[in-house]
Amino acid sequence: MLLEIREKVQGVFASIILALICVLFGLWGIQNYLGGGKETPEITVGDKEFFQRDINQAYQQFAQNLAGMKFDEDTLKKQALQKLIRDEVLLQYAQERKLVITDDVARDFIQTLEYFQKDGKFDKTQYQTLLGSQGMSSDEFVGRIKKALMMEQVQRAVVDSGFVTKAEVAAFFKIQNQKRDVEYITVPLSDSAQVPAEEDISAYYQQHQDAFQTEEQVSIQYVELALDALADEVDATEDQLQGYYEEQKAQFSNPERRKISHILFAFGKDGVNEEDALRKALQAKQDLAVKDFAALAAEISDDKLSAKNGGDLGLFNVGVMEKAFEDAASQLKLGEVSEPVKSAFGYHLIKVTELVPGEVKAFAAVKPELTKAYKKSQAEAKFAGLAEKLGEVSYENPDSLEAAAALLGVAVKETPLFSRNAGADVAADEKVRLAAFSEDVLKGKNSEPVEVEGDKVIVLRMKAHLPAATKELKDVRSAVIASLQKQNARQRVAETANKLKDEILAGKSIADVARNAQLTVKKVVGLARTDADIDPMISQAVFRAAKPTAGQPSMVIIDDSLGGKVVAGITNVTAGEMSEADKAKQAALEKSMATAFGRAQFEAVLNQLQASTDIRMRAAK
Repeated sequence: MLLEIREKVQGVFASIILALICVLFGLWGIQNYLGGGKETPEITVGDKEFFQRDINQAYQQFAQNLAGMKFDEDTLKKQALQKLIRDEVLLQYAQERKLVITDDVARDFIQTLEYFQKDGKFDKTQYQTLLGSQGMSSDEFVGRIKKALMMEQVQRAVVDSGFVTKAEVAAFFKIQNQKRDVEYITVPLSDSAQVPAEEDISAYYQQHQDAFQTEEQVSIQYVELALDALADEVDATEDQLQGYYEEQKAQFSNPERRKISHILFAFGKDGVNEEDALRKALQAKQDLAVKDFAALAAEISDDKLSAKNGGDLGLFNVGVMEKAFEDAASQLKLGEVSEPVKSAFGYHLIKVTELVPGEVKAFAAVKPELTKAYKKSQAEAKFAGLAEKLGEVSYENPDSLEAAAALLGVAVKETPLFSRNAGADVAADEKVRLAAFSEDVLKGKNSEPVEVEGDKVIVLRMKAHLPAATKELKDVRSAVIASLQKQNARQRVAETANKLKDEILAGKSIADVARNAQLTVKKVVGLARTDADIDPMISQAVFRAAKPTAGQPSMVIIDDSLGGKVVAGITNVTAGEMSEADKAKQAALEKSMATAFGRAQFEAVLNQLQASTDIRMRAAK
C-alpha cells in the first residue's frame, strides 16, 4: 500500500469532483426526449431500468472524455457500462439516506458553471438559451445537478474521513528516500541483415495478419441543421434593427477614458487631525494657481507611491475608490482640479490629466454587424425546437434520412470514406467519427443527433462500410522481413542478457562477466529515486527489484529505450530518512496520503454497495 501511495503523491493530489455534468450539452437534452414505452431494459439496477439508448449515451460520453486517445472499443464499452452502474448505485444509496441538496446550493453551483457565464459572470439569458437548445427545462436541469451533488456529498464524506498515522508517514519516507547501490551492463540491440527463409516469412505473415490490415472505413450520409442557415432566412425590418440597436447599444459603445492624478493630505496618524489636513488641502489648492500640480504632488502628497509620478493614479475605474472620490473624479473637466474631497484616507485634490469622451457607434456604422447578430438571435429559438424535433423524427424513421431532410428542408449530404482516426470536412470532428462507427450506425440505423462546432446539429447514417482487410503478402513482404529481422535481433539480445544474468548468479563478478562479453559495466553508489543522471526505466526497475541477500546481488533484466537489455545487479540497500526539506512539507504529505487512503476506502465502499445491489442484465440473444 505504501508503494502505491508513494506513486500517487508525487504530483499535486487534487480532489476531483465526480463527473457532475461532464459533456453536458453534447449528451443531454436532444438525446433524452424518449420515453420507456414497451422497450425491454438492457440492465436493471435496483428499481432503475436502463435501455440501449442509455448505454449508448454512456459510451459516447466516456469516449468523448478520452478524445484523441487510442482505446479498445469493447473494453471502453465495458468500462462505460460499469460507470453507469456504479453511478446509479451511488445515487440510490444517497437517496436511501435521504440526503438533500437545497435549491440555494444547486443555484449557487450552477452559477459557477462556465457554460452559463459571460465575462466571468452568470448570464440568465445564456442559461435559458442553452437549456432551451437542449429541450430541457430549468427544473429538470436543477434536478440533475441536485442528484450529482448528492453523489459527490457521499464521496466526500468517505474520502475526507481518510487519515494517516505518523508511523505510516515515517515508513513512506523509508521507502521514498531509500538508496541503492547498483552495477549494470547494457546489451545493445544490433541490426540484423540476415534475410529470413521463405517459410519463416510466410509463417510470420500468417501469425501476425492483424498487423498488416487496412483501416476500417465508412462513408456517411447526413442532414445538417445549422444556426447560420436559419439566421439567413430571418427577415429584419428597419424598425426591428433599430429596436435591437437600442437594446444592445452597450455592445457598440466605447467607454470614456479618464486618467487622474491626486494629492493626498492624510489625517488620523502622526498627530494630524482632520481640520489640519483640510487646511493644508485648501492652501495647496490656492498654491496651484502658480505651481504645477505634478511638482506640488511630488513635494507634499502623503501618498508617497503616486507622488513619485506626480500624483498619477492611472486610468480611473469606477468601483475602486470611495463614492465621494469617484463622484468628484467623474465630474471634472480635462485639466480641472477638484475642491478638497474627503475619504477614509484623508483629503484629496483630484485632477483629470487625460480625457477621451465615450462614444456610441452610429446605427449606420454597425448595421451589417447588427443585422447578423439580430438574425442569429431570432433563429436560436427555432434552432432549439428543430433540434429536438430532429431527434424525434430520426428515431421514428431509423432506416432513412428522408423524413429528417424534409423536416429541415435540406438536401442529404454525403462524405467520402474515412477511418476512425481521421476524416475530412464534417468527419474531421471526432464526435462525428464516434457516431459513424457506433454500433447502431454500423447496423444501418440513424445516429443520435450530434452537435458540431457549437451551432450545428447533424444526424447521420452509413452509406458504405469497408471492414478492415488483410493486405496480401506481396504488398507487405518488405515490412514482414523487417519485423522478422527485428524480432530475431531482440531474441538474440534477450538470450545474451539471460546468459549474463545466469553467470552472475552462478558466482561470477559483474565486472568479469562484462569483460568476457566485451561490454561495459557501470556502477552507481547511493542511487536515489530522484536522480536524473540515469535512465528512468533503469531507475524504476532497480527500485522495484527485491533486496539483495547476503553475498548475492538481486538481479533484474530491464528493457532499455533503444530496444536493448540492461542486466542490473543491486548490491546494497540503505533505508531512507526524513530530511529537513521533508519535514517542511510533512503536513501537506500527510494530507495527500490521507486523501489517497480515503479514496481507496471509497472504492471499497462502492464495491460493497454494488455487490449488495440487485443488478440484472438482459441475457444476450
